[in-house]
Amino acid sequence: MKNYLNFEEDIKKLELELDQLKDPYNKEGLSEVDTKKIQSLQDELEKKLKNIYSNLNPLQTVLVARHEDRPKSKFFIDNLFSDFISLSGDRHYGEDKSVIAGFAKFSGASVLVIGQEKGESLDTRIERNFGMMKPEGYRKTIRLMKLADKFEIPIISFVDTPGAYPGVGAEERGQAEAIAKSIECCIELSVPTISIIIGEGGSGGAIALASSNKVLMLQNAIYSVISPEGCATILWKDPTKILEAAEAMKLTANDLLNLEIIDEIILEPSGGAHRDKNLILSNVRNSILENLNFLRNLEPEEILSQRKNRFLSIGRKKGFISKTTDNEKLSMKISIFDKFQSFIKLNKIFIFGTLFLFFVLLFFILI
Repeated sequence: MKNYLNFEEDIKKLELELDQLKDPYNKEGLSEVDTKKIQSLQDELEKKLKNIYSNLNPLQTVLVARHEDRPKSKFFIDNLFSDFISLSGDRHYGEDKSVIAGFAKFSGASVLVIGQEKGESLDTRIERNFGMMKPEGYRKTIRLMKLADKFEIPIISFVDTPGAYPGVGAEERGQAEAIAKSIECCIELSVPTISIIIGEGGSGGAIALASSNKVLMLQNAIYSVISPEGCATILWKDPTKILEAAEAMKLTANDLLNLEIIDEIILEPSGGAHRDKNLILSNVRNSILENLNFLRNLEPEEILSQRKNRFLSIGRKKGFISKTTDNEKLSMKISIFDKFQSFIKLNKIFIFGTLFLFFVLLFFILI
């Protein structure tokens, strides 16, 4: 049974009529299939889908991003990668089933795959905690990202979460610290990293895995600091103001590409990714391959520098300031003490060897 959104009533009626025409054993008994009328209705349905989905407002885009039939991370992992080996546990507390992580092959090369998974049925959604990760989930991904970095393996992340889990237990186990450490780890990696926002990209729970060299986004996905419902409640004290909140937040793919927060929009079929899963698979595969090939040509230092500059430049060109800052000036200030400390670490063998020889010679001179 198909699930329809509240603005898809016309589409629902057309598809029900199509299903009846395609069924020769209808209520009137055995009848001849009217192929001309079927084709006419099919064309009308395609036009209706294109018209509706090319004019979605931000709130309607939010509903599409949350559609229960929308392909989830597990679907992409199962169909885009081969030889996937799932790895579990953070080596501190336990396993978090809201995130799937492990090593796999993509186009014959090894990659680390991470995916926030909401689940398909009620039982799996409860088991997966609706894609809301806990501290142990973030610590598991940190452990695996460091392992991938050690063996120079690229990292591909699928982001789909309403946000990090806000439960008491999660807060007691250090939710904020785990998210901060995950962001820090992502930024410091020297291997290519790609994040794809496939549904909801909610708050710190999303950016903990989306601090990548390339941030890609499905056409009808969303990416925001808070949900429109939460924003409306906080700013207007009125949860019915969700449309105004969604418009003000600039959470759609087109808005975020214009603000240069994301790097690329992956096109979806008319009617959303759930209507043609083979097409969305092909589009995602091609996009990952293109971006991965580009990043593989960079040196580790260039990968690290590109990622840092990417995030430091957000808001500098099309944000709230009018004056543009040169990218060359977008760097963290390093004190003289830090430079001296770094020099000591890099040359400690030479320095200690020289000091040792100096004291040996001094000893023999004094004798």
